[in-house]
Amino acid sequence: MSHGEGFLTVFESMFEQPGLYVLDEPEAALSFASCLRLVALMHRLGRSDAQVICATHSPVLASTPGARILEVGEHGIAPVEWSELLLVDHWRRYMSDPEAYLRHLIPRDERA
Repeated sequence: MSHGEGFLTVFESMFEQPGLYVLDEPEAALSFASCLRLVALMHRLGRSDAQVICATHSPVLASTPGARILEVGEHGIAPVEWSELLLVDHWRRYMSDPEAYLRHLIPRDERA
């Protein structure tokens, strides 16, 4: 079992009933597929009257259906739609054109 699979197994065993769950960047140990499984788990918890508070930099976790998203920034804390999140915008632009970001970080002659 990988490190991320172990984390997810622990999450699944701990989150079996309604309650208050506070997660701080749980995606750190998770693969993309495991993040999707955590989205499903958080969604099930929400539907069971549990409350999940999740601090994340993951656009995948932020996409949990029915989630109320609060973005923290220079403006303070404000509700925002998933598609309006700055982190979603950055990931979209990076996935569309990694070179637009990497050119500022890695010299041209090292990017071959």
